Amino acid sequence: QVQLVESGGGLVQVGDSLRLSCTASRRTYSNYGMGWFRQAPGKEREFVAAIVWSATSAVYGDSVKGRFTISTDNGKNTVYLQMNSLKPEDTAVYLCAAGAPSAAPAPRQYPYWGRGTQVTVSS
Repeated sequence: QVQLVESGGGLVQVGDSLRLSCTASRRTYSNYGMGWFRQAPGKEREFVAAIVWSATSAVYGDSVKGRFTISTDNGKNTVYLQMNSLKPEDTAVYLCAAGAPSAAPAPRQYPYWGRGTQVTVSS
């Protein structure tokens, strides 16, 4: 079992930046994937970004490419999501997920989930 705790969300203005953190109670195998997803009210869960612990592979959702960066700190069992140039449409609960066999974009491939952290971008 892996527990995940997200932090770093908040209320920001359009164009601002935020960095989310997700700390895992333990690390899975080095090639296993960690992902960030987001869910806005009334919408389906959307893939944001994913990376393997070895940081050799990262993928991004189309809506965040060029603005968001995912990274890992293996010594801290932590995955980060640096979010720049935030837009109102980025407003959502951001959820961290772990345990996929790769940097996978599909939620069903992740057996472990955190509770999420709210990000609100005000115009």
